[in-house]
Amino acid sequence: MTAAPSPLTFINPPGLYDPRPNGYSHVAVVSPCTRMVYVSGQGGEDASGALPAEFAAQVQQALSNLVTALHAAQAQPRDVAKLTVLVVDHSEARLGVFSQALGALWGKAPPPACTLIPVPRLALDGMLIEIEATAVLPA
Repeated sequence: MTAAPSPLTFINPPGLYDPRPNGYSHVAVVSPCTRMVYVSGQGGEDASGALPAEFAAQVQQALSNLVTALHAAQAQPRDVAKLTVLVVDHSEARLGVFSQALGALWGKAPPPACTLIPVPRLALDGMLIEIEATAVLPA
């Protein structure tokens, strides 16, 4: 049984800088006749609701939560077309932590399109990151 071709194509066009070291692609093209999966913002809290104080720990847990949510829809990180990431007290250091974690999760697969938005706070006290995703699967 051969796998269905991916309904996603990622493009980093000439004339734009290479975004891959920061963990994303400039453009995600979705083929027609696909099944869309929308994952609400995932934060760094674990299944019991506990939220670590450290940014890196929240990033790892938020990505783990994202993978859990994707699996519930029979999707994988490679199926994600677009991420929207909200970060409290954003800095170049936090971008580095996040980019490294995305690189580890996506590996050699093309990373999704991504928008990072610095924000003053999130829904829960102490919450430092929230990651929302749109994934695409064959129909």
